[in-house]
Amino acid sequence: MTLQLSVVRRVVTGLRNGTSVIVSDEPVAPISVAALPGTEFTLLWGVDGVPVVGSETGADEPAFDPYFPERGGTRLVLVRWPPDTTPPPEGDPQALAAEAEKRLPGSFSAIGDAHGLHLTDTVDWCLVLDGEMWLTLDDGSETRLTTGSCLVQRGTRHAWHNRTDRDVLLLFVLLGADRVP
Repeated sequence: MTLQLSVVRRVVTGLRNGTSVIVSDEPVAPISVAALPGTEFTLLWGVDGVPVVGSETGADEPAFDPYFPERGGTRLVLVRWPPDTTPPPEGDPQALAAEAEKRLPGSFSAIGDAHGLHLTDTVDWCLVLDGEMWLTLDDGSETRLTTGSCLVQRGTRHAWHNRTDRDVLLLFVLLGADRVP
């Protein structure tokens, strides 16, 4: 049975008058886009650049524009991924891409070939919270990741496939990186 998390509670700490406090405690609903039927993205936290701690000037709001962080930035994202058998999207491809760009800015800039292979200038830490996912690399190798598996994806071309009959729940930390030319 797939772990059910329709809305995640995000609690953020900070400083006020030199004292540790909760600066926000709120639900974060998932985002879906028509271009990826059945897929849900819960944008939990994001920082552009090196985070600031120890002062009262740190970010109280997460940064998610662009979806993939630039050098030094981070993103924390929960993704619910449906089975590969989910029917493809219907509608005008340009309209689907425009809607995805509006809801998840820059997320579709990494879309690669027809097999889903894509490349980002990030190091991605992925933890499979529930379910099973297949990672495909451009050398043709495939690795099955099951509940509890942790992947460190270091800026390589890769694709994701859910070959099961149920959703998989993944937690990603995306770290913006420099790419060697």
